[in-house]
Amino acid sequence: MSNYRKVTEFKTVADFREYLAQENFLIPLVDSVPSDGSAALAQPIKAMGQTIGNRWAILPMEGWDCLPDGSPSEFTRRRWLNFATSGAKLIYGTEAAAVMHSGRSNPRQLMAVPGTTKALQNLCREMRQRHREKFADDEDLCIGLQLTHSGRFSHPNQDAILEPVTAYSHPLLDRKFGNSPADVVSDEELAEIISCFITAAKVAQEAGFDFVDFKHAHGYLGHEFLTAYDRPGPYGGSWENRTRFFREVAEGIRKACPGLKLSARLSIFDLMPFYKGEDEVGHPMPWGGNYPYAFGGDGSGLAMDPELQDTCAFVRLLQEYGVELICGTIGSPYYSVHAQRPAYYPVSDGYQMPEHPLFHVARHLAAVKRLREKCPGLLVVGSGYTCLQEYLPNAAEAALANDWTDFVGIGRMVLSYPDICADTLAGRPLQRQRICRTFGDCTNAPRNGMISGCFPLDDFYKRLPEAARLRECKRAAQGKPTKQE
Repeated sequence: MSNYRKVTEFKTVADFREYLAQENFLIPLVDSVPSDGSAALAQPIKAMGQTIGNRWAILPMEGWDCLPDGSPSEFTRRRWLNFATSGAKLIYGTEAAAVMHSGRSNPRQLMAVPGTTKALQNLCREMRQRHREKFADDEDLCIGLQLTHSGRFSHPNQDAILEPVTAYSHPLLDRKFGNSPADVVSDEELAEIISCFITAAKVAQEAGFDFVDFKHAHGYLGHEFLTAYDRPGPYGGSWENRTRFFREVAEGIRKACPGLKLSARLSIFDLMPFYKGEDEVGHPMPWGGNYPYAFGGDGSGLAMDPELQDTCAFVRLLQEYGVELICGTIGSPYYSVHAQRPAYYPVSDGYQMPEHPLFHVARHLAAVKRLREKCPGLLVVGSGYTCLQEYLPNAAEAALANDWTDFVGIGRMVLSYPDICADTLAGRPLQRQRICRTFGDCTNAPRNGMISGCFPLDDFYKRLPEAARLRECKRAAQGKPTKQE
């Protein structure tokens, strides 16, 4: 671990605020979150055709724990019911659901296909029931399902490392992940993928979800098309062609699913791919001159375009096609994880942070703030907050109160501590033993073929045999002797 000061070192909000100012990390904090209903976090908002009861959102995450046919398992059910009783009123995308088997990011990923409709319907209904039981009403609860095709990062079968489907031949990512021109999806294959997205939206609507989220982030297939400058034919080259995939999916969903609301998870800006150097730290892959393949970037491959010209143009297109809510993110967990998921501890196959993780928290907040400034009237869910740990609620309240975002989305934190939403709104002290410390085991376990979950802090996962296996895998990754040795 790098010698960056940990959040746990700061005993008061004032101490933490002073440190942030010293380091020039622009992360606003309130002294405390009001518990009398006046908090910005507690305010309802009209969105997605209804009134959503507060400003907490649960971000979509890939669970790695569904059944082989793509149906939710008991592990999935437990996680989703935790979301439902968390106190958040926007359950954003619930989980990344593949629209077809070949587009799964792992063999246990959820799928939104006709064969999973009934199981999804039952679980969605149970989520609403559990929410009513705890909070008396679910009229102000909004639940969506995220639809995705993992593209370059598809890994649908146990006996294959990757079965990539790429939008174009990328000069750096092809080298990093061993892709070839044979992996580029044909126009004919793309027609089938578009059809599967539309079918998946029908499944989600029949299952009772309020909206579907179209994943245009993190280097997955939809996102990759936005930089398909080098692809010939109708889906590459010009702006019209590079956005055609989205337009055809969105148009198909609008026709097939009248009344179904649309949202998009969008990488506001991307970065060039990083690799682990001999010093164990992440470094950008070598590249000379302007780097055009980081959508929303400034051409360096390392920073956001301050004017967000392409991002704003795409957001306007999203709105034209009925997208009412944007969930903002940056970078990719596959090739720039330090930016996308700021953490004090690298995942087992990752690298040490090249900058302080709080620098990248600030980048998330700044990106959402800038997007809202450039696109007035846009509703945005912010992300990147978990690394703030016990000060997450203070930053969430400040961001909302200062009009930096419309919702505060949390991912990893809700795996270990789903009640942080309800506890914050009720003015209860945070349960420090449940606060996510960014150990990364919710990623380390799946990377080693196990289900995802918070193994360090959730007693349910601590008791599973996978917990011991995970400890051994981490020791092996660190070059330490295992019990078997």
